[in-house]
Amino acid sequence: MKGAKTIISKELKRVFQDKKLIFSLFILPAIMVIGIYALIGQLTTSMTKNIDEHISNVVIQNTPAGLKDFIKACGYEDTAQISYLDTKDTVEEVKQKVLDETVDLFVVFEKGFLENIAAYKKAGDKIPVVELYYNTTGNYSQAAKNNFEAMILTPLETSLLGERLGNLELLNVFETKQTVIADEDKANGQFLAMMLPYLITFLLFVGAMSLGVDSFTGEKERGTMASMLLAPIKRQEIVIGKLVSLSILSGISAAVYAAAMILSMPMMAKSMSNGVEMNVSLHFTFKQIIMLIIIMMCMVILYVALVGLVAIIAKTSKEANTYVSPIYIVVLLAGMITMFQGGMEKRWYQFAIPVYGNSLAIQNLMTNELTFLQFGLAVGSTLLLAIILMALLTKSFNSEKVMFNA
Repeated sequence: MKGAKTIISKELKRVFQDKKLIFSLFILPAIMVIGIYALIGQLTTSMTKNIDEHISNVVIQNTPAGLKDFIKACGYEDTAQISYLDTKDTVEEVKQKVLDETVDLFVVFEKGFLENIAAYKKAGDKIPVVELYYNTTGNYSQAAKNNFEAMILTPLETSLLGERLGNLELLNVFETKQTVIADEDKANGQFLAMMLPYLITFLLFVGAMSLGVDSFTGEKERGTMASMLLAPIKRQEIVIGKLVSLSILSGISAAVYAAAMILSMPMMAKSMSNGVEMNVSLHFTFKQIIMLIIIMMCMVILYVALVGLVAIIAKTSKEANTYVSPIYIVVLLAGMITMFQGGMEKRWYQFAIPVYGNSLAIQNLMTNELTFLQFGLAVGSTLLLAIILMALLTKSFNSEKVMFNA
């Protein structure tokens, strides 16, 4: 296997002796990932702060007696500028302003609102209506509607029920006491279990795709592949050498991506939870770390073999990228599906589906639910497909028609 070692050494030197390649493959991705998530967090926080600080423009029609004092007592005037509309004013004009987003919320109380509430005696009697007109496409409008319901309508309803019943405890038939029983490690890993399997699945492929096309099709175009074939090295050793070196480089690239994303997860989790700190820490055992590394290595080998086979068949790099793009989309979808399967029951045969099964295995690993059967199916099916692809790749290397674009 001396020839394979020579190819591995050549491929690794080609990358690690080129400062531009090192920067573009291993440093720039980490900077971009952390920068993007930091920017998303900053923009989300800024948007939330802007909505919270906005003074809503609210118009109220048919204001019931005492509502103005009630609104003042609730402190709602600190969050909204309120206009009171007379019945003679044009309602359609206010609705248009809501549509134009110059008015955030239009509240219409039914005429005789308090009288109808007081007149209610039995089932079937008229129940007065409060109409809320708001714009679902406007963040300010939705916030104004939510605030009005929380600060005015809900307390008002409670107050009126108290007047009607005298004792609101009559409405409480029983109380509920909740006690959370959960596996702490599983709970901590749920957020990462949703995102990380998807990210690892396609990022491993991205590294193999970018490096593999250049290593196979690129060398055919540059003529260096022909020189390599004429050297006293077995073609099988060339295949092994290229696959091993590409697997190493792809694995490092994916590890950089994954590390950057794990570091960025708290920022993304905070932005998704409106500034509330979320616990996204994980505590892996040595066994789990080894299992994760094995799963990732098997995926890298599969991806490199798949990209290599497609790239060696293609005559130009442009053609190779065209062939690889649909495969990339399939890999993307396979990983994306697992984002919506957290907590769901997974059948044993699902883990035997290459790529998809690996994503499920990583997901279960994050929540400490991965069994040896699931692990074995995911790894075994991936390696089996990779071996088949490597055999086809070796066969392609032995074809003069394929190697010289005849």
